[in-house]
Amino acid sequence: MTTTTATTSSPVLITGAVMEQAATLAADLYRPLWTGSSGEQSTGETVARHLEAAADLLDETGWTRTWAVGVGQLGQVDDGVSTEAMLRQLIDYIREEDDPGKPLTAVTAVDRIAGTEHGDGDTREIAQEVQNLLVQAATGHPTARFGAWAERQHRTHAEISLLFTAGALFARTYGPKPPAAN
Repeated sequence: MTTTTATTSSPVLITGAVMEQAATLAADLYRPLWTGSSGEQSTGETVARHLEAAADLLDETGWTRTWAVGVGQLGQVDDGVSTEAMLRQLIDYIREEDDPGKPLTAVTAVDRIAGTEHGDGDTREIAQEVQNLLVQAATGHPTARFGAWAERQHRTHAEISLLFTAGALFARTYGPKPPAAN
């Protein structure tokens, strides 16, 4: 039996039974798990690489549980200010919020990987669903979602990393294999 845990006191425990339960949940989805919005199937390996790259991105940039509300808010625009000045203020705000050195949430890391050599829109959707299935299987709650789970106040970076690792293992174990070379 495979057991993956963040720490001995961690509430996150991904066992072989949890993986099997997630696979059972995947069979009951409204659409095939491994087919993205493009209509094309992704392999378990491509989804695993997406999840591993998201974990690596969080290790590089840092992880934040959730975005702080009120931080970096746009200031009031003075009456009579030019359109050019307003646009500059808005662009500066966007640049500050999208700073590549800022810590990211787990969901943002999954999203960002979609625009790299490690993933695309389909692998992003499938990776997110794999994470949802693991959280559902681990918590026993049929509508649990990875994003909400990752934002809980007591969540840790180690637990997020653990779930990304478990998701990659799940994808490689239960996902479609690449077509055989001729």
